[in-house]
Amino acid sequence: MPKVSVLIITYNQKKFIRQAIDSVLAQKTTFPLEILVGDDFSSDGTREIIQDYERQHPGLVKGVLHPRNMGKNGGINFLETLKLAAGEYYALIDGDDYLTDPLKLQKQVDLLDAHPDYSMAFHNALITYEDGSPSHVLNGPDMKPFYTIEDLIGEDEIWFMATSSTLYRNSIKEYPAWFSESVSGDIPRLILKAKMGKIGYLPDVMSVYRKNSNGTSFTDKYDDAVFLQNRIDMYSNINHELNYQYDRLLKKNIARYYRMMLKSRQFRDSYLGKLKLVTQYYSLAKPNWTDLKTVVYDHLTPSVLQRAYGAVAIGLHRILNN
Repeated sequence: MPKVSVLIITYNQKKFIRQAIDSVLAQKTTFPLEILVGDDFSSDGTREIIQDYERQHPGLVKGVLHPRNMGKNGGINFLETLKLAAGEYYALIDGDDYLTDPLKLQKQVDLLDAHPDYSMAFHNALITYEDGSPSHVLNGPDMKPFYTIEDLIGEDEIWFMATSSTLYRNSIKEYPAWFSESVSGDIPRLILKAKMGKIGYLPDVMSVYRKNSNGTSFTDKYDDAVFLQNRIDMYSNINHELNYQYDRLLKKNIARYYRMMLKSRQFRDSYLGKLKLVTQYYSLAKPNWTDLKTVVYDHLTPSVLQRAYGAVAIGLHRILNN
């Protein structure tokens, strides 16, 4: 029986999947593990690489090869792969990321074994960029030894845990139905785990989070009303899941997405649509008068009136300063 199940979630990542699997095979542990590679019906050769590793490492590397693309940005792939995980703990890695410390799993298991009140653990990670931007570590030196659900809830989206840095107790046997509807798996998964206990942190940099066009973060489209509505639904469901304990903060977060939607391609030319969005934004955010005037001016005031306002403002400025 494995102590840890390592879940590698992938789709069309032929360039990266070998490094991801090899980095797990290089782990040095005092316990047995299994490697489950969930492939979401790749068409670029990723699946064939997984099958090659299965032949090379029978019983250790196991391909979870879906007969069709499961959708939801890999979320269903994760859930279906997790169902097969036999470990007490499971680690999660995206197929384009990789581990850099051969003791990563051992260190995190030791941490969770020593703290039964921890529901999961994470560590620092290096972020690299496909476009050549400078690499940097995700977290600074001011991190805490553990985090709670209060640290994950705010008026803005909060993110400081790379997927490849996480290790979870395999304790959620059935995820709520709303989880599978979210195109972001990390945010709701972390919330659900934080409900169950503290989240331990190790400052060691032990994995790489690769930002590239094949990664899940590149599917975040903030100019797309469909994506933004999915975020609104996700945070609304989180609010319900937490029994509205953080209602004020989460409503302000949700309001942000209604404001972003004003610039989405589906609404940027729809006056009535934008009017409804501004109403939603106002009811949730309760903005101050200055902020509300800015939103109304930017999104509901016709351009001809904006130009007239600009001319009057410039003229008034010149008169007052002569």
